[in-house]
Amino acid sequence: MPRYKIRGIDVDFPFDAYDCQLVYMEKVIQSLQGKCNALLESPTGTGKTLCLLCATLAWRKSLGDFSSGRSVWNSQNTEGGMNVSSSQSTSTRPPTIVYTTRTHSQLRQVIQELKKTSYRPKMVVLGSREQLCIHDEVSLLRGRTQNNACRSLCRKRGNRHCNHFTRVSGYVKDNPHLGDEPIDIEDLVNIGKSFGPCPYYVSRELHKAVDIMFAPYNYLIDRGYRKSLVLDWKDSILIFDEAHNLESICADAASFDLTSWMLTACISEAKSCIDLSIKRREESNDKSGNPDNFSILRALLLKLEKGISEIPIQSKELGFTKPGPYIYELLAELNITHESVCKLKDIIEEAAILLEEDKQQKMQNTGCRLESITDILDIVFREKGNEHAKFYQVHVQENEASAIDGLKGKASRTLSWWCFNPGMALEAFPKMEVGSIILTSGTLSPLDSFAQELKLDFPVRLENPHVISSNQIWAGVVSVGPSGCSFNSSYWNRESEAYKLDLGNAIVNFARIVPDGLLVFFPSYYFLDQCIGCWKNQSLSSSTTIWERICKHKKPVIEPRQSSLFPSSIEDYMFKLKDTSSNGAVFFAVCRGKVSEGLDFADHAGRAVIITGMPFASRNDPKVRLKRDYLDHQSHSQRGDYQIMTGENWYTQQALRAVNQAVGRVIRHRHDYGAIIFCDERFAHSSRQSQISVWIQPHIKCYSKFGDVVYTLTRFFRDDENRICPKPEDPSEKFKHEGVDTTRLEDISYEGSFTSLSGDNGEKRTTKSFGEVHMEKLVSKKPEGHDCSGMFVSSLNIKDASYSSCWKDVLPANSPSVTSFNSLSSKIKSSNNLSHRGKKLVLSDKKSSQYQSHEVVDLTGVSVVNKQPDKRLLVAEKRKLFSTEQASAKIMKNSFGPSGARPSESKNLPFKICSVKSEVSTSDTRGVQNDIVDSTLLHRNSHTTQKMGTESDNRNDKIIKCVPVHAGDEEAKGSDFLSQVRDKLSAREYKEFVGFMKALKTKAMNISQVLQSIVGIFSGPDRLCLRTGFKDYIPAKYHSLYEQFLGTST
Repeated sequence: MPRYKIRGIDVDFPFDAYDCQLVYMEKVIQSLQGKCNALLESPTGTGKTLCLLCATLAWRKSLGDFSSGRSVWNSQNTEGGMNVSSSQSTSTRPPTIVYTTRTHSQLRQVIQELKKTSYRPKMVVLGSREQLCIHDEVSLLRGRTQNNACRSLCRKRGNRHCNHFTRVSGYVKDNPHLGDEPIDIEDLVNIGKSFGPCPYYVSRELHKAVDIMFAPYNYLIDRGYRKSLVLDWKDSILIFDEAHNLESICADAASFDLTSWMLTACISEAKSCIDLSIKRREESNDKSGNPDNFSILRALLLKLEKGISEIPIQSKELGFTKPGPYIYELLAELNITHESVCKLKDIIEEAAILLEEDKQQKMQNTGCRLESITDILDIVFREKGNEHAKFYQVHVQENEASAIDGLKGKASRTLSWWCFNPGMALEAFPKMEVGSIILTSGTLSPLDSFAQELKLDFPVRLENPHVISSNQIWAGVVSVGPSGCSFNSSYWNRESEAYKLDLGNAIVNFARIVPDGLLVFFPSYYFLDQCIGCWKNQSLSSSTTIWERICKHKKPVIEPRQSSLFPSSIEDYMFKLKDTSSNGAVFFAVCRGKVSEGLDFADHAGRAVIITGMPFASRNDPKVRLKRDYLDHQSHSQRGDYQIMTGENWYTQQALRAVNQAVGRVIRHRHDYGAIIFCDERFAHSSRQSQISVWIQPHIKCYSKFGDVVYTLTRFFRDDENRICPKPEDPSEKFKHEGVDTTRLEDISYEGSFTSLSGDNGEKRTTKSFGEVHMEKLVSKKPEGHDCSGMFVSSLNIKDASYSSCWKDVLPANSPSVTSFNSLSSKIKSSNNLSHRGKKLVLSDKKSSQYQSHEVVDLTGVSVVNKQPDKRLLVAEKRKLFSTEQASAKIMKNSFGPSGARPSESKNLPFKICSVKSEVSTSDTRGVQNDIVDSTLLHRNSHTTQKMGTESDNRNDKIIKCVPVHAGDEEAKGSDFLSQVRDKLSAREYKEFVGFMKALKTKAMNISQVLQSIVGIFSGPDRLCLRTGFKDYIPAKYHSLYEQFLGTST
């Protein structure tokens, strides 16, 4: 088994590790050694869980041997005999690792990964009674009913008691090695069925002395579950796997919604308790239940129901809203206070037991609604004071009662107490001196919102790339449909009939091109229903509807709203995938739905995913509206250590996180491949793309013509290298490419931005850091197309055949509405010739330069030829590159020209080429690359091709340097204006401004979009000079349009 030394820790890994896996383990160990928190994103298929287990257990093993069964049992007995306190007995024990994830099924997968490793810590997995109970009667129950029945039987003696519970202590004592080998929930159940002890209480007994404990989230988030754990929390390690929904889970766990029908059911149960207690007293003189207490409980609930119904609601749409502390005023009217709440909870518990006993006699398995009142009281009175109420809002909403609620014809009201600070669920851990909290998932982006929402400091962060190659992914922004209609799913556009028809025609094309499984995600169920209804009823010139044309290529499945129907829809989808009469199946689903959350559509089950729009939540939703208001208020008043995002930022990030979850359904492992299609022009904006998962970002291209999308996507799936899953990469070959001794990777340590490796011979070599490895992906081979700055990117592997010969089989579904293919093919042929010419100019020796580490830029603006880089050649000081102001000024000049002048057609380039020595570290690589690429946009002239020397190919210490040459007063004027822009704008705003100018020059965006966006950036009283000055660079015919946007902004 390979062994890697990472930050001084020997890590045994069951396979030869990829670079991204080594980086991930390094970040985990950095967090553990520094006793700090970590936020780690690594795409599905990169072995995240295995890396997390190996790194964590290797670090734990470095502190001392794992616990053994007999020694643990003996130490517990000794400590008990000596009457040593719990804190003293655990002070010398290494910290406990608590590994949590969302569901029991995910826990099973984690245990399977643990079995693959060489580490054998003392372990236990905790689960619910629903998963572990083996009692003949209790195992048939669910929820609180099951929990109450179990507790009741464990407390009792005589005929009705649990025999499994009484055997737990003896079995654990006789089997001290239980947990030394990985055991799953099924293993515990089998032990219980074979030998008699209760699996649930066996796991509860084992967890008191383990090295690592596996459990669902609620054991850490829920205060009640957390208090039930017997752990020394000091320096312990808490891991939240699949943590992408953690913030919402934490907020929901601290909130409650009390509906009218639930309150009515509780009142009814209280009345039943009164009748049952009176009946028992009359028949058997049983005085265990006092009917007077149940009468008091019923009276309180009736008064609460009346109080909620009398709350004045001026607007059904807005409801009734008050600050969080108002809940105490409402309850005080019922005499429910900190002093009386304990007595009330005791009455409810007594009522629940009485109801449970009666239901057992009647063989009923229904739950007890009254216990929901206990949960509400626990949330409201969680602390002695009311300090936490400032993070809450009280809201009362009135809705039409449904038949299901049993309140036909009555107004149904819901009393809600919503928590808007998810960090409350985790705030106790720093006070308990926990060592590290690690949050990890395949889709955490954007990371900043996690740290801000959870109110925790995360010094260690990582957004890992994928282990796939660039030819295994196609990612593109489709801005227009086959008929030229803009794709924008904004509220005011999605009702357009033309938009929905063109979206349907686009999906017809994709259904024909994409093999096997296709996933189509909509922003909401409403929009999904609207589109499918439109496609079924509308057709173009032919009598065939869009829906029928989709079904011709793929069998459709639609995600149901009811969760109970979801399993059958998945079965239907998998069955239709196997149907040989069609080209696979298409699953129409919704972002944030069940299809987008945690399901694995690997290989043929998901060859492409289509995002039809930005899944923004409804602004009118009360919870969304109040959350935005809360964050806006916090951002204006915050003066603490934590930065608070605004309501708008949160709103946008929630939508993009839902997008990341949806696109993560495809490309699920190293040898998988697929396409990610964004059918909304808003994804072309840099601000949106920056929040897409980092492993996808380098591959995204923006297409202004639908025909280009059809061509490149067809070629992607018809390419044999893509259609056949690639063979597993030989790790030794991978490391050879990076100058690593492949005899044995025995020592890996990370110092600064470089990775030091040494083999058995002791020789140390320097390989690329994670940042450099990621840069390779940014400049690696991609399908031809325009990147989102509008630059045409050429592949190194250019085929000799003309593109036009491929077009005959690549016709859009409604070809009459697409740009003429004759002109398009000629344009592509021209691009092909230019790509060949650019290749000849910069590649003197393809073989010798295959692994050189710089990006050669064709400064004529025709193409950028990307080569497999050795990053040492990309480094240079920014002061030695052409300044961004000069570059942007030239873009403005060539886009508009002063006073609407046409772009210059000068034959001479406005800069010269020379070579400079590399002088800075590789940490500047990304910025340098961006600056070099920016310089290529200064002067595009398709008729001028300057021959470039090949010295950059032959000298490893040289890179291209652009030195500006004077180009006249117009350029100077533009440069002066750009200097003003840079002074007035923030770095982020200035970057967006330059991006908009590039997009205009390359026609990636139309002028209306650019002008509107720039007016937004220039808004503000201190930027009046920018709004006025910029008009000089706009053609006269667009002045009125610009002034119109200015007026709207004002």
